[in-house]
Amino acid sequence: MIVIEPAIEEKFGRGSFARGRLRKFLAAAKKEAKLAGAVSVLLTGDDQIRELNREFRHQDKATDVLSFPAAEGGGRARMAGDLAISVETAAREAEARGHALGLELEILLLHGVLHLAGYDHEADSGEMARKEESLRRKLGLAQGLIERAAGLEGLKKGRAKRGGKP
Repeated sequence: MIVIEPAIEEKFGRGSFARGRLRKFLAAAKKEAKLAGAVSVLLTGDDQIRELNREFRHQDKATDVLSFPAAEGGGRARMAGDLAISVETAAREAEARGHALGLELEILLLHGVLHLAGYDHEADSGEMARKEESLRRKLGLAQGLIERAAGLEGLKKGRAKRGGKP
C-alpha cells in the first residue's frame, strides 16, 4: 500500500505520483529481494521524516528514506514492514541529477526494500551494496543509492586531499 500525505500530494500535484508504476516497481523489488509480506509506503515531507528520524534513529535531521521492519510474528497476512520516503528530499535529488521524481522514488523504494529484507550497509561488508547494484540493474535503474553515496564520499575525500571544498 502506498499512502501519499495530502500536503505532499497538493505541493507536488496528483500527477507527480504514478501510483500504479510505484506499486508495480515495489512488487518487483520485493520479488527480486525475496522479501515476503506486505510493505506499506508513506510518501511524506522533510518535517515529518525528520520527526521519524529523530524518534527512531535519534538523528535530528531530514533524510530520504527510513525503513521499519515488522516485528516477527505468525499469521497469514504477514507484514514485512514500513517505508517512509521524503518526497521533498527525493525531488531535490532528482532535480540535481536531472531525472524524474518517479525514478528517484524507485531508487529509494529499492533501498528501503533491501533494508526490510535484512541488509544493512552501515554494518555489513558491502553485501547490501552488491545486492543493490545487482537488483538495480535487473530493475532498470541507472544507479543505486549506496553507489551514489559512495561516489559522493570518494569525491569529497579527493577534494579534501587536494585542499578543495567538497
